[in-house]
Amino acid sequence: MDRQRRTILRLGASAQLAAWGTLLPAGAAAVGEASQAVPAAGGERDGRRDFDFYHGRWRVENRRLAKRLAGSDEWIEFEATDECRPVLGGLGSVDRYRTDWNGGIEGFALRLYRPQTRQWHVYWASDRDGVLEPPLIGGFRDGIGLFEGLEAHQGRMLPARAVWSQIRADSVRWEQALSPDGGRTWETNWVMRMTRID
Repeated sequence: MDRQRRTILRLGASAQLAAWGTLLPAGAAAVGEASQAVPAAGGERDGRRDFDFYHGRWRVENRRLAKRLAGSDEWIEFEATDECRPVLGGLGSVDRYRTDWNGGIEGFALRLYRPQTRQWHVYWASDRDGVLEPPLIGGFRDGIGLFEGLEAHQGRMLPARAVWSQIRADSVRWEQALSPDGGRTWETNWVMRMTRID
């Protein structure tokens, strides 16, 4: 991704976070102590502990759109488990995601915090192709984690984003969306509700 595209995505994330702050229901921004100290404009705060709330084992309720960017309103529901642990002295974490759905899938998430930019880079790979996908980049503000980047879809690289919200000690919500028009509109295609099991 070139420098100009990165800048556009970062500005887009800031604008979205500002807008979402007024749309969330009361109490939705309540998060664990590690995630409550959110990055101020300019990124003065060290956010390396922002994902500490997610360390542990989770039961995952998935809702995944059957067809992306095709006007579909059919959702597929299935369960999974996810286990997250810290690495690199807190500068990162790794997940192992597993489900029996669709013949079984094992996924791997890698999150790395860069103190110089005060941003997280979130990578994903699965046993379907073994490819480490381009990172989604971002951070937390007002209890919401917003991460943006590009994702391959039918031979095109499209704007993608992931949002962490409703963060509690024993539950959290994650969703993923793609934009077919450069970020003007978004289609949510995957929603996960995680409940702690340890």
